[in-house]
Amino acid sequence: MPWSNQSGGGGNNGPWGPRPGGPGGGQQPDLEEILRKSQDRLRQAMPGGGGKWVTALVALGAVIVAGIFAFTVRVNTDEVGIVLRFGEYVRQLQPGLHLRLPYPIEEVELPKFTRLNRIEIGHRGAPQGAGISVRDVPEESLMLTGDENIVDIDFVVVWKINNAPDYLFNIQNPQGTVKDVSESAMREIVGQSDIEPILTAARAETEGKVQKLIQRTLDGYQAGIEIVEVQLQKVDPPAQVIDAFRDVQAARADQERLQNEAQAYANRVVPEARGEAERILQSAQGYRDRVIAEAKGEAARFEKVLQEYQKAPDVTRKRIFIDTMQDVLSNTDKIIIDKDGGGGVVPYLPLSELQRKAPDETPVPSSSGSSIQSGGQQ
Repeated sequence: MPWSNQSGGGGNNGPWGPRPGGPGGGQQPDLEEILRKSQDRLRQAMPGGGGKWVTALVALGAVIVAGIFAFTVRVNTDEVGIVLRFGEYVRQLQPGLHLRLPYPIEEVELPKFTRLNRIEIGHRGAPQGAGISVRDVPEESLMLTGDENIVDIDFVVVWKINNAPDYLFNIQNPQGTVKDVSESAMREIVGQSDIEPILTAARAETEGKVQKLIQRTLDGYQAGIEIVEVQLQKVDPPAQVIDAFRDVQAARADQERLQNEAQAYANRVVPEARGEAERILQSAQGYRDRVIAEAKGEAARFEKVLQEYQKAPDVTRKRIFIDTMQDVLSNTDKIIIDKDGGGGVVPYLPLSELQRKAPDETPVPSSSGSSIQSGGQQ
């Protein structure tokens, strides 16, 4: 049977508490007023006032009207009818006009199952157009986070009825039950979280977790209530420490910015250093390969010269001497002239300057080139 203070409309008192609207779930008609008006009209319509006939007709009409109201009930489109027979739930009525047994045999509860109910926790808002600011309720809004910080949270819970019998018979104060369960769920979720995510990126995640926890708790109570939405209105540190908290947040932001800059510098410098190290390694590898190849070439050339030297020592010796002198003298500015053939040379002729102008030209030896072989003079 429903609790005595269950919402569902005012009316006359029944054996189990206030009856929502009396028989039919609506407002009971004033039969005395109907009888009086009916008598007045009949007296005016009938000659001589009607006498007993007027009274009888009025009484009959009153009985008919009372019977209609006693045996019918109207369920509005936003309601569902819960029929109680001697206080026990027997059936459910959909929107429309229905027959039922008169009170006190049957009575009908009419909870509004499509209406969205709103509960404010942590604050109290004024009605629209009242021109009054929102009033904060610290005993509801101040909560302790998992990292031992205090946070001031205002939120709204939107709910509706999804099971009318459970809603009527299993909980005594729906509004208070939803409020208490919502506040408890929010404190539990906040107590498992750090303050920074709640203030920044985890607001939507917190709303979803709180909604699921409230719904799971109410389902355990079989309350017949569906949580439509949980809305975080305000999530701030307490007003007494909000300035210091903002300074801490600014310091953390600077720390993250410097860390990001340092990471960006490291991401730029480290690849450059690795590339330079790889370049040095590749250069050293190339130098090593070049030196080894040159050494092998020199060794092979020496072996070839040795083979030729073993075949003709004198010729090879002279050839080596001539090649060596050519390599040495080709890099100097000195001109060697045969003593026998140099009498016609102009003493001031700048032969060295002529040689600088044509460095790629090889000097043509004198006709008596034997002076080089025989140790000619400079």
